[in-house]
Formats: sequence, C-alpha cells, structure tokens
Amino acid sequence: MISRLPVTVVRACLRDGQGGSPTVVLDEAPLSDEERCRIPVLAGTSHAVFVAARGSAVSLRFFTAEGELPACGHGTVAALAFLAERAGDTEYRATLRAAGRTFAGRAVREEALFRAAFASGPVELRDPSAAECGLVLPTLGITPDTLVPGVRVASVGRARLLVPVATRSALAALAPDFGQLRSACDEFGFLGCYVHSVPSRSGRIAARMFAPSIGVPEDIANANSTACLAADLAGRGVTGIAVDMGDSLGSPATITATARPGAAVEVGGTAEVTDVILLP
Repeated sequence: MISRLPVTVVRACLRDGQGGSPTVVLDEAPLSDEERCRIPVLAGTSHAVFVAARGSAVSLRFFTAEGELPACGHGTVAALAFLAERAGDTEYRATLRAAGRTFAGRAVREEALFRAAFASGPVELRDPSAAECGLVLPTLGITPDTLVPGVRVASVGRARLLVPVATRSALAALAPDFGQLRSACDEFGFLGCYVHSVPSRSGRIAARMFAPSIGVPEDIANANSTACLAADLAGRGVTGIAVDMGDSLGSPATITATARPGAAVEVGGTAEVTDVILLP
C-alpha cells in the first residue's frame, strides 16, 4: 500500500540554486511495479527513485508513470543528495548499482545544497539511418534552416536521438507533436529526442529533452543525455560542457559533464533536499 507512504522530494540539477527537477526519492519497499509507477504521479514529479543502501553499496531503481528505466541521471543526482544528507558528512561517496551496472558516485555538501556527480558508464554512439531521421525529425517541428549537421543516436542504457540546432532561439521555439513523436520513437525503440544548441566557446549549451514514450513529454533535466552529448563532443575536442535545460517549463536547470576520448564521462549537478511528504 502506498497511501500515506513518506517520500522525500529532491530538486536535482539546480541552476544558481534555483529551479531544478523535482524528483521523489524513497527507501526500497515491498511494492509492485504498478505501485512504483503511481508514486511519481501522486507526488507530482516526473520520476521516482528507490534506494536500497547497505553501507556504501547502494542499489537504485528508477520509475516514471510508464514503467521502470534502466538509468536516470538526474534521479541519480537526487539519490546522492538524499543519501549525503542522511549520512550527515561533508563529503559522501558510494558504489552505486542500477540495471546490473556498478559505478561510483559522490556528493559534497555546500551549505544547504549538495554538489553530486557520478560516472555515466560507456556511451554508445552511431549515425542515424535515413529512415530514423525521416520519421522522427519532422515530429519535432525543426525546420531545415535550423537543423545543424551532426544528428547522432546515443545510448547509455537506452538509445535516444541527439539533435543539434543552430541557436537557442530555434530550440526555444520548438513545439513537437507529442503523439507523433512517441509513435516515431517507439518505432525505433528510442527513449526520446535530446535537442540542443551548438556549444559556445566556453562549452555552454541549451537543450530540451522530449520523451513521451516514457510518460515525460518534456524533461526538466536529463543528465544521461547530457553525458551522451559530452561523449560525442569529446571526439571533437570539447572536454567540458554545462547544459541549461528547463527554461521552457519555468524551472531552470543546469547539468555539467566532463569527457575525454576513450575515457569515462562524469556528469552531475547541484541538488537540494526540500521536503518529506506523505502520499495521498
């Protein structure tokens, strides 16, 4: 039973201490997958993270209203902040496990906030097929004059499309047809589409993540897709990026990532543990 179940709300990937993606974090409990899917809906968040900690070894499971995910970057940031606050130390380190993958994570307390980061794991990259681009891209509402060469299929647990556009204003103007986008993504097994601007000289980028196939039409923050982009850009000489998201949803978020060719990607953000609430 999930009625009156206490859950913790963490705002993950804040920008200058504001905004972020509200994420529910709670201890592992004997719940069905159907009940787990209901928790983010009842809490008013896009994702829920279930934590099973035994010392510094922590298992994570991620759910949206549509089902379980093999990975969730901002959910991992939220979980690290949750665990760091519980530990009460200035710096918290853990060995994390999710969907059969083991990786390192850490969080450092900075007054009322936590700066968290983790190793994203191997990123698989390939060029999309003409069929993939031909079916998916029109559903995003991208015009030929704003699309930039370099569309990629990237996977860190599940494939998604990385789509570059020329400017931040072109990104902000996008109005996808979510029904058609979901059908197109389902056709190829894509998690969704991560549309991003080209990086500035300092590595600053804007992005929007559309993922109706997992019940999230637009994500406030998507750290795993940012890790995928960092891995792709590392091959072009860009080793560090800061990606702004969430502005179109009124909740500014920023995710940072560092990568070098052939090396692991580290991705993270700042988080705040805000409230403990009882589910209705």
